[in-house]
Amino acid sequence: MRHPRDMGAAEVEAFLTMLATERHVSASTHNQALSAILFLYREVLGVDLPWLEGVSRPAQKRRIPSVLTRDEVAALFQFLDADMRLLAQLLYGTGMRLMEGLRLRIKDVDFDRQVIIVREAKGNKDRVVMLPRTLAPTLRAQLLNARSVWEQDRQAQRGGVQTPHALEQKYPQVGRTWGWFWLFPSPTFSVDPRSGVERRHHLFEERLQRAVKKAVAQAGICKPVSVHTLRHSFATHLLQSGTDIRTVQELLGHSDVSTTMIYTHVLKVAAGGTASPLDSMAHGS
Repeated sequence: MRHPRDMGAAEVEAFLTMLATERHVSASTHNQALSAILFLYREVLGVDLPWLEGVSRPAQKRRIPSVLTRDEVAALFQFLDADMRLLAQLLYGTGMRLMEGLRLRIKDVDFDRQVIIVREAKGNKDRVVMLPRTLAPTLRAQLLNARSVWEQDRQAQRGGVQTPHALEQKYPQVGRTWGWFWLFPSPTFSVDPRSGVERRHHLFEERLQRAVKKAVAQAGICKPVSVHTLRHSFATHLLQSGTDIRTVQELLGHSDVSTTMIYTHVLKVAAGGTASPLDSMAHGS
């Protein structure tokens, strides 16, 4: 075994080549390995390797996402328990990512304007999405459930929920206020590793992930499905119904419309109206 400090371009390039040709790792794994090597030499060993910047990174392949039909979405919901069904319906009905839904605060749900404000989403951006009218009664009931949990914590003088940007340093009691409480609070407490304070977190993401995996099997859906598939289905179904792609881009929070364009590939066969030559042949006969 040799120390990394004693190695150079030949060894690093041989390692990266081995990952690609022998291990057949994905582009993201290859990029992660290269980034780790860069961090090791720059930050840990304090060695600048300018030649390493020139090492080519494999391009990410754009995959057409798996999308559920409306009937499959409805079937999936039928096999979810009430609390998980609400969260899944909210993600499908708004296009939010899983963590965006779980991190919703009471103050972010506006029943009067029928909108939900997604705070500090991917890219550290805020955006506004619709509040599905059909979910309003169930969301109000969830609000009452969350209120009951908040009242219990307040009476027990529990530490408030975590707030961003060191807000508690300026407003020490802000984490205890109703507006900052989670819309989907966890039934248990956990210790914040940074502050050591025992707090109530939002629901753990694996709860919905496990529930969806189980529901997919029960519904007999053979496609690869994850929680994120609900977001893909939201975008595709909006485009199918004639929604402008720029509107879909804004609802999804994409910086570039080219990212949103991936969903048009899903629709090409259905929306293009191009007949197969085999069908034309059968028609002519």
